[in-house]
Amino acid sequence: MLMYQHQKVSERFDVIDLDPYGSPAPFLDAAVQAVSEGGLLCVTCTDMAVLAGNSGETCYSKYGAMALKSRACHEMALRIVLHSLDLRANCYQRFVVPLLSISADFYVRVFVRVFTGQAKVKASASKQALVFQCVGCGTFHLQRLGKASGAAGGRVKFSAACGPPVAPECEHCGQRHQLGGPLWAEPIHDLDFVGRVLEAVSTNPGRFHTSERIRGVLSVITEELPDVPLYYTLDQLSSTIHCSTPSLLQLRSALLHAGFQVSLSHACKNAVKTDAPSSALWDIMRCWEKECPVKRERLSETSPAFRILSVEPRLQANFTIRDDANPSSRQRGLKRFQANPEANWGPRPRARPGGKAAGEAMEERRRLHQNKRKEPAEDPVQRAARLKTFPCKRFKEGTCQRGDECCYSHSPPTPEDAAEATPSDGPKTPYQNPPGPGVATGPGVD
Repeated sequence: MLMYQHQKVSERFDVIDLDPYGSPAPFLDAAVQAVSEGGLLCVTCTDMAVLAGNSGETCYSKYGAMALKSRACHEMALRIVLHSLDLRANCYQRFVVPLLSISADFYVRVFVRVFTGQAKVKASASKQALVFQCVGCGTFHLQRLGKASGAAGGRVKFSAACGPPVAPECEHCGQRHQLGGPLWAEPIHDLDFVGRVLEAVSTNPGRFHTSERIRGVLSVITEELPDVPLYYTLDQLSSTIHCSTPSLLQLRSALLHAGFQVSLSHACKNAVKTDAPSSALWDIMRCWEKECPVKRERLSETSPAFRILSVEPRLQANFTIRDDANPSSRQRGLKRFQANPEANWGPRPRARPGGKAAGEAMEERRRLHQNKRKEPAEDPVQRAARLKTFPCKRFKEGTCQRGDECCYSHSPPTPEDAAEATPSDGPKTPYQNPPGPGVATGPGVD
């Protein structure tokens, strides 16, 4: 309500920082209207389960985009938040310019500037893209929503984009595609701004208690390829074809030898962000598999691994380590990907009335209810006594060879059991119904 009350140009805020518990979606519409021209808008999202693809329909209802389960889910979450911000701002002839987008720990945080301009708003459609992701090998392709092209007189012409960029089935493994997005397809960082922040932190490291981590994360961001959305991971490429995993330097060197660009990502320590097409990337993995062969007889003919490896590589990869394959942040030993300080570290439950006492009571209740629905392990002595109450079927047939070691009972049936086993309506007869014609009767015939 406070932000809605400050929509006038003279009453807008220079900086708005949204850091709610969970999703900031209810506040985005008011925030993009209440920030001043060129002002700073900071948004934190801690609902990573929604943004990372566990509930795509919920992500659509909050952010207007479908999230996919992917190894690049953290960067995809950042781009979905930027898309949602730009979409809300476009309703009021405003647009956003990302300064810094960070995925850290259990949340994502974006820093954007908000401007007003009808001509620039028209270009927003060409900044968004849909994602086609293969369910078999994980290969992804981006499809822009709009197209911006130059026209006579220095004007820019906007039109609908043509697509899709993929066939109904994946060209590598033959599986189908999932459709995600729309998401922000432009650069998510302003490298000039990041450089100035990095210089300020390096000049006065004692200003922040986490200055080492800030330097490490920002250094990795400056090394990222700015115009390459999303990324693959080293373990994803290897597990798809069931081969051993090459080192990060070997794969980066192979891409550099092939003439492509490659970088890390601050969102994942095993990320491979490259401008190489997916066909070249799988050719490199095929060459690696020839050095560390996979047992083809164990692969199903319909599996992605079999179909990918059944094609001969057209690109001969060179895995010789190059000096420029090792990024500068790694050589300097910066704190780039910090591990959790303790077990089960992450967001706590929502604050409840009662303060700390209520929290302690909740922890005690959780401890008491832990494994409540699981059946307790049975005592071996009780189990042996319970099994002895059941007669041994093999002993009745005369085939049990365990004797006294048998876990079932070998005692003869009691008179009560025999009475229950004997029918009360008279002795059994060989035939309950009269035999039909042509059926032999007499002694020796069953």
